[in-house]
Amino acid sequence: MNRMAVVQIPEDQLDRVATSFIKEASGFASQITITRGGHCINAKSLLGFLSLMREQGEVALAAEGPDAGEALEALAGILEAK
Repeated sequence: MNRMAVVQIPEDQLDRVATSFIKEASGFASQITITRGGHCINAKSLLGFLSLMREQGEVALAAEGPDAGEALEALAGILEAK
């Protein structure tokens, strides 16, 4: 299952959003990845998240597992929150 999200995280809130995102992602059983610019990371990795989210713009979220749809919607909501 795939979903695009437009990252709108202000730079001064990146650490707070990263913590919230990783906590939320870790609560899902599904395998979740984030892809941007040819780089694909595990969405449950704090360092991976920080490396891809320093800039605004579009990312691809992908999830496989029993709660994939729910995971994608919840995580996209965090990335797109203003």
